[in-house]
Amino acid sequence: MFVIFLKEVNIFLSSLIAYLVIGCFLGMSGLVLWVFPDTNVLEYGFAEMDVFFKYAPYLFLLLVPSITMRSFSEEKKNGTLDILLTSPVSEEAIIGAKYLSGVFLILLALAPSIIFYASLSFLAYPTGNIDTGAIIGSYIGLLLLGSVFASIGIFCSSCTESQIVAFIITCLLCFFFYEGFESLSRIDVWKNYSLWMEKLGIVSHYHFISKGIIDIADILYFMSIIFLFLLATKISLSFQK
Repeated sequence: MFVIFLKEVNIFLSSLIAYLVIGCFLGMSGLVLWVFPDTNVLEYGFAEMDVFFKYAPYLFLLLVPSITMRSFSEEKKNGTLDILLTSPVSEEAIIGAKYLSGVFLILLALAPSIIFYASLSFLAYPTGNIDTGAIIGSYIGLLLLGSVFASIGIFCSSCTESQIVAFIITCLLCFFFYEGFESLSRIDVWKNYSLWMEKLGIVSHYHFISKGIIDIADILYFMSIIFLFLLATKISLSFQK
């Protein structure tokens, strides 16, 4: 399992697209936080990273599919999937290794954004006057969100041999789970069930955690979605033996 994990990480980091995608994510995050007039913290006047955590999920809609799109699609295209599935390593270990490599790469992409926190802490008056606890909670929420997106991406990659198709489907599914249920909940037809419909989506759970409120119910929600998509990946692969 660890060998597959290292292989996935090395393959991604050895490609130019890895640095391009991560660079775009950090570049756009920096522009939102420091440059764009409607969002930059210098004009806002408060040492907060709320705007970063507000827009980062939308940047994740491009970052995460770029990381996961080749997981199984490339194996199918190169004809190595059958060899991998008949190896002594179990399906669960293969899926777990590819999934964890995706989560690790998301964490790697997020790590440099700590510079934003350090800069804000230095610029705050007095120095260090920043809500560190809330920011840590927000990072946890963002990592959980990325982990859910990664599980969706792994599933989509297992369904097609085209990386482009996997990328597009992952983007659409991630967007639906993030915004779709909340949008559907606003339709009058649901009436008394609108709150339940909203709770099916990611956005309400993410917003609570991004405020620094760590609720076990929200954690269980994220874990459940991850489990369901990894299970769906196993089912998808079982049909391809």
